[in-house]
Amino acid sequence: MKVVRSLKTLKSRHKDCRLVRRKGRVYVINKTNPRFKARQG
Repeated sequence: MKVVRSLKTLKSRHKDCRLVRRKGRVYVINKTNPRFKARQG
């Protein structure tokens, strides 16, 4: 999982990426390709 400044670039990396907010943090998760994970905040 990568900690990034901008999640917009990571979201456009794959078509199945989803933005999720948990506990004040923003995550990018991907069910089909679990490699694409990111956290912000």
